[in-house]
Amino acid sequence: MKKSLFFIITLLSFTGVFGQDTFKTMFYNLLNFPLQQPSTTRLSELEIILSDYQPDIFMVCELNNESGANSILNMMQQSINPDYQMANFVLNTSDDTISDQNDLQNLIYFDSSKFTLDNQTVITTIYRDFNHYTLTLNTVNQNTNPITLNVIVCHLKASSGTDNQLLRLQMAQDLTTYLDGFSDDDYFILAGDFNVYTNSEPAFQEFINPANTITFTDPANRMGSWHNNSNYVDVFTQSTRTATGLGGTTGGFDDRFDFIMTSTSLSNNTGLQVQPNNYKVFGNNNNSNCWNNAINSDDCSGTLFSNTIRESLHNFSDHLPVTLNFETNQNFLNLTKFTENPVVFEIIGSNLIANTLALKINNTQIKKHKIQIYNSLGLLIKTIVSSNKTILTDISYLSQGIYYISLDNIAVKPIKFVKIH
Repeated sequence: MKKSLFFIITLLSFTGVFGQDTFKTMFYNLLNFPLQQPSTTRLSELEIILSDYQPDIFMVCELNNESGANSILNMMQQSINPDYQMANFVLNTSDDTISDQNDLQNLIYFDSSKFTLDNQTVITTIYRDFNHYTLTLNTVNQNTNPITLNVIVCHLKASSGTDNQLLRLQMAQDLTTYLDGFSDDDYFILAGDFNVYTNSEPAFQEFINPANTITFTDPANRMGSWHNNSNYVDVFTQSTRTATGLGGTTGGFDDRFDFIMTSTSLSNNTGLQVQPNNYKVFGNNNNSNCWNNAINSDDCSGTLFSNTIRESLHNFSDHLPVTLNFETNQNFLNLTKFTENPVVFEIIGSNLIANTLALKINNTQIKKHKIQIYNSLGLLIKTIVSSNKTILTDISYLSQGIYYISLDNIAVKPIKFVKIH
């Protein structure tokens, strides 16, 4: 009884570390990539940025063509994570008499070990498309308790003035109409370059209207009149530049155009929710001296983001990316090989196992003891006699879920594996 109680206490403290998983998102206005020159150099700058943050979901606008989309994907796969994939590249369809917008597309990239792309939909508006991507989290319990995340990427009409405000409002209303077909329990992210100057603008008010089926909130909790207001320098995203020659706007740091908004369903929900207090403008050191200056200047220095990162951000785009983390009470399947106790024994290969558990015995003294498998409730499921240096045991009959391996009569820290399929 004491042994069982010890294991359960150990297991509870052990599983507490793995009780929830997190993932990182980033939105970035790519400033006419790759047509804005020099495209080769810019891709190297983007590599520095993404290698530093390593988003699990990377949402973009101002992507010009499929060739540029593929070059970003290849860079991400080769330099950061081979599991990155992208959604299908589609041209903007919301063309009208205002202008031809087929050179400005939205897209997402994602870690395919953590997410599966189930669907993508184009939402047409008066000016530019909203792009809706449906992702399922690749969790241990995805068959019995799936988590679906809806990601919407947009790029609203730019420039000040009443006419442009009304165009932005019409775009926002088109999205609201589309979202009326969903449940207020559904999880949504709305990421984009909103081009709004204050939270009182009609388009922004449309996004946060509590009467909507899907109401969006600002995770940064920084409502206000942002334009050219140094009190909001912490959420400024444009412009990174004061000098001409690189394209884009050159007015210096004075606007909050870029956002990641979240549906109210992502607040205080253990299944999936925003991780508190982690909304950031990547590259923004919250230095009040940065107001109306270039992001790579000494006026924008600080402890959060280095000179190297800010230089790459300056050279790549006139916008800064926005980042936001999320957490779930479920575990992703992409768990790394677990070797907490390599001196005693370890799992051979991945700890995502369908049929046969393979163990390598590193200490011959284990032969005097029995290897025991427990479920997540601390109940003994299987006992194995450790007679050889390598042990193969059938677990195909076990239910899908998390299990732990320990020894009888020895207080070793359990190691974990996940039974899949």
